Amino acid sequence: MEQTLSLTKQKAALPSLADRLQKWLPKIVLAPTMLVTVICIYGFMFWTFYLSLTNSRFLPSFNFAGLMQYEKLMDNDRWITSVTNLGIFGLMFMLIAIVLGVGLAILLDQNIRQEGAIRTIYLYPMALSFIVTGTAWKWILNPGLGIEKLMHDWGFTGFEFNWLVDQDMSIYTLVIAAVWQSSGFVMAMFLAGLRGIDSSIIKAAQIDGASMPVIYWKIVLPCLRPVFFSAVIITSHIAIKSFDLVTALTAGGPGYSSDLPALFMYAHSFTRGQVGLGAASAIMMLAGVLAILVPYLYSELREKK
Repeated sequence: MEQTLSLTKQKAALPSLADRLQKWLPKIVLAPTMLVTVICIYGFMFWTFYLSLTNSRFLPSFNFAGLMQYEKLMDNDRWITSVTNLGIFGLMFMLIAIVLGVGLAILLDQNIRQEGAIRTIYLYPMALSFIVTGTAWKWILNPGLGIEKLMHDWGFTGFEFNWLVDQDMSIYTLVIAAVWQSSGFVMAMFLAGLRGIDSSIIKAAQIDGASMPVIYWKIVLPCLRPVFFSAVIITSHIAIKSFDLVTALTAGGPGYSSDLPALFMYAHSFTRGQVGLGAASAIMMLAGVLAILVPYLYSELREKK
């Protein structure tokens, strides 16, 4: 009898052990990833912030210096130029990429022929890295190799397109390359949003006599507000962290005319021996990302509540 009771207790204990293992197994599996994330991402964020408060130069120093690096950053002409360029590049890139993406998405939403092939062509640039994109457009926009030389060979000797070597226009070459790279991805986002809208809404508006442009402007596009938010977040993030595109296409030149904060941060941290100043510029870039991301997350969480 006692043996029977002990066996019964053991059998009753087995499911509880399995339940506990099933409960803790996902946490055990995810623990290494969480640990790496906390240390390698958030840990280095705080370390960078601390370095920005020190007088670190060629090597990290832990001598607290307050906001000295931020004061030097605000007095640095190259930093001011890079921030101004980021404003021009970021706004134009976001605006053109979103407008072009919406237009392409609406075009493909009309159930045109060979939609799959056209969508693939639009999305193809996204498969390339920004290094490849920058190198390709550097050849295309080079006055001695690209569009200008081609037009001269065709007999249009008065044609000029020397933006790549023009200090006033070089920043716009970054816009051209970035839009070519990312507009297809924005198009895919909006196309997915358009395909998720109930077709009965459009049919009801057509029965009421509304034209298709009016339907898209007053009904369809307002329904895509979350997609617009996502597109703004993604394109602004691309603009702020743009480094490889600038390095491959213009290297910040001529002079510093197309310099961006990411290139400024790299140059001062790793080639000029000013780690503290580079860390301060990195924190300012992080603040720019958070200034866009936090309001977006706040609006999303408030809507869910």
